[in-house]
Amino acid sequence: MIKKISIGLLIVALSTSCVSKKIYNDLENKYADLKKENRSISDENADLLKSKNELELDRTALNKELEKAKSERDKWQADYTAANNKLNLLQNSYSALEKNSNESLKANMAKNRELLDQLDAKGKALALDKERLDKSNQRLTELEALIAAKEAGMRKLKETLSKALNGFEGKGLTVEQKNGKVYVSMENKLLFSSGSWAVGPEGKKAVVAVGKVLGDNPDIAVLIEGHTDDVPYGGSGPIADNWDLSTKRATAIVSILSENKKINKQNLTAAGRGEFSPLASNATAEGKAKNRRIEVILTPRLDEIADMLKDIN
Repeated sequence: MIKKISIGLLIVALSTSCVSKKIYNDLENKYADLKKENRSISDENADLLKSKNELELDRTALNKELEKAKSERDKWQADYTAANNKLNLLQNSYSALEKNSNESLKANMAKNRELLDQLDAKGKALALDKERLDKSNQRLTELEALIAAKEAGMRKLKETLSKALNGFEGKGLTVEQKNGKVYVSMENKLLFSSGSWAVGPEGKKAVVAVGKVLGDNPDIAVLIEGHTDDVPYGGSGPIADNWDLSTKRATAIVSILSENKKINKQNLTAAGRGEFSPLASNATAEGKAKNRRIEVILTPRLDEIADMLKDIN
């Protein structure tokens, strides 16, 4: 679009011969600046995608470490059982040998005693290892229970939100759970007028309903993301572009949530994504409507899980 405008201006300049070379150069410079800004936005979007992939890789690595720890625990358990069986066998042999009193048997008994001492020392060492493995196993069990509890909590949160927002069904509001998080998506038709970041009465009711649930769940981190379609912002006033508009809309939602005194404001984050994270194609009116939205992303606090992983390592 920028290139077409620039070429059009050039044609007008050449055809009318009424535009000075300075004006032409100014237009060319403005086109170059816009093109540079477009590249910068694309690079920033790529960095965000990279960060998302790195988080998913971290989660996969943690799962692999968990499986590795379980495997090592099972191996140590098997070694301990084998050594204990061998110790019992030697103790029985030693008891039988002690019943005989000839010199040859006495020499063998001395060797057996030495071997028993060595095995006893190894048995004590294995017992210490088993104790450490048991503790690690206990921590792993606690970690699995904690992860399961977090997932159950998010399922319950999703169910609670679905019930609280049932009255907005069919009005552009959806609630879903994926990747361990709960997503509340509200289309702009429920919240804002075109080009505006002021939340309408019906939209405010929906946001207040979300806030009531969040107030009862103080350990949930809340990310509010604003999204637009790819149509350039054409209004006037303090808005620069779609990215600016999406950020102001996200901040407007944060302001409404902040009115609920039970919500910890430290858990709230506002972000604008502009048109760079679409849900559907912008080629159709339906797709554009889906892309114009606010997403409230709810994430459980993972401090406890991180601390437990440090203890296991």
